[in-house]
Order: sequence, then C-alpha cells, then structure tokens
Amino acid sequence: MVIEMIIAAIVGCYVVSSFILFKFPMLLHKKKDVKFVCRHISHRGGAGENYENTISAFRHAVVVGTDMLELDCQLTRDGHVVVSHDSVLDIRTELKGAISEYNYAELPPIKEQIPIDFMPGVTFSSNSEDRRFPLLEETFQHFPNTPINIDIKIDSNELISKVSELVKKYQREHITVWGNMKDVVTQKCYKENPNVCLLFSARRVCFMLLQLYTGILPFMPLKETHLEIFMPVHMVKIYASHFKCKWWHNVIAKIANTLLIRRSLFEHLSKRGVQTYLWVMNTEEDFRKAFETGATGVMTDYPTKLKAFLEQNPQYCNDQKLS
Repeated sequence: MVIEMIIAAIVGCYVVSSFILFKFPMLLHKKKDVKFVCRHISHRGGAGENYENTISAFRHAVVVGTDMLELDCQLTRDGHVVVSHDSVLDIRTELKGAISEYNYAELPPIKEQIPIDFMPGVTFSSNSEDRRFPLLEETFQHFPNTPINIDIKIDSNELISKVSELVKKYQREHITVWGNMKDVVTQKCYKENPNVCLLFSARRVCFMLLQLYTGILPFMPLKETHLEIFMPVHMVKIYASHFKCKWWHNVIAKIANTLLIRRSLFEHLSKRGVQTYLWVMNTEEDFRKAFETGATGVMTDYPTKLKAFLEQNPQYCNDQKLS
C-alpha cells in the first residue's frame, strides 16, 4: 500500500509539474533571443509570381513587404554556393545532370515555363529576362537586412562550411535560419555554427511529439529556434487528384494533423522563443486556417496574395512579439 502511494505521489507530481511548465516554460528555460518575428515568408522568393529562387523573385517579395525569404542551396563543381531547390538540372532547365557536375559559369538559364511544386498542374512563365541561378553571396549582398531561411539541400560538409562562412562574412547570423529535413544535415549545421537560428529536422519533429505526448517536453531543452512544418490534411488535399489518394490517406492525414497541428504546442514553443511556420499555403482559405492554428507565420508561393490577406486581416499580424 505504501509503495502504491509513493508511486501515485510521484506520478501526480510529474503530471502537475509537467502541466505547470507546459503553461509557464520560462520557470525552467531561458527564452530564445531571436531577433525577428516573421508572419509572411516567401517560399523560394514567391514561386507563383516570379521564377523561383531568382534575384528578381526575392526583390519582388521584399518590395511587397515579405518578412523573410526562403531559399535552397546547392554546390557547383567549382565550389560555388548556388541558390537552387533541385540538385539536378533536368526539371527546370534544358540540361541534364546534377548541379554538382557543372561549374557555375556553365549553368543554363531556367526554362521559360516551370512547374509550381505546391500547385500540382500549375506552371509559371513570364517575359522576365532573369532566369539565371544566383549565388548565395549575391543574394546576401542584395538583401543585407532581410531574414533568410536557408534549406541546405544536400549532405555536404563543404556546402555547410561555405554557407556558414558567407553568413559570418555578411554578419547575418542573427537574421538567418538554416537546416534541412534530414537530421544528419541539421546536426552538422548546428555543430558548424550554433549561432545561426536552427530549424527542426523531421526526426526532431517526431521526437518532440513523443516528448509532448509523454509530458517530457516542458522539461527538455531545445536547441532549435524554428519549427517549419506542413499541415498533413492540406498536403493530401492539394495532391489528392495528382497522386490518386485513397480513403485511408485521408484518415492517416487527419490523425497526423491532430497530433502535429496543435495550438497548445505552438503556444508553448512561442513562450520559449521558438517560431512556427506552416508551408506551403497558397489560398486565402489556407492562410486563414494556418493562422488560426496559432502558427507564427505562413510560407507561400504568392507573396502579393498573402500580403493582401494580412492587410485585410490585421488580427493575424498585429502582435509583433512572441508571447
């Protein structure tokens, strides 16, 4: 009987302390000092309004009033850090092969018509003459004060090291986020330069959810500063016809959505200085659903559309500080 009472007391103390720290994490953890708060993030500079990952796209997004540029990095054969989502040229240029097989000067222009990845069946084309792959350094030079979210697309020590060198060269550790869905890449990024804001890898997201539902999360330190995730039900919706999703895909997506997209989780992270971004949202309905979850910001291919939405719905952007 005594043992049962002791166990019950321990469990009770654990549950109560977990609840208190979940609501008031600053009792245990120092709040992260992130220097920016982003509501409006332009995915690849706004892939639905300009050729993705080009200087023109980035410039347009900044003029519109984006809070952050999201881009991707690759490494050329001659060691240049180039801005590109795809590691191969086949999809968006007339050449074939990996970017790593070409010198920077040999990279071709982007095709006149390219797909918008998060709008299946939709393509982008324009008469813009800017269809070249920019260097990351060039991007830093053009937008020295704009927060930039860098997806390190390949597991390359050289790429990670060179990106870190550029971040330090242009004194933008405080306005840069980096990482990748692959945990090995994100861990290397943190080891290379822990002063740069870090995003959660897919593995770390799963681990965080395990901690959340076992009550351990409020006790655990977090090195990450940014949670960047998609809404499972949203992904199934936009790709349903493209991939002929079955009924059970919807069931799995709804379960995953319930576990992952939780206002209470986002609020807890916010109190610890961790921002949550949902990607990639491209309609007003999606914008509204995303902000209603309590997410800090939304990543979009259509920066003009998101800007107009925020202007019409100031309740989603009038708080300039994390709670």
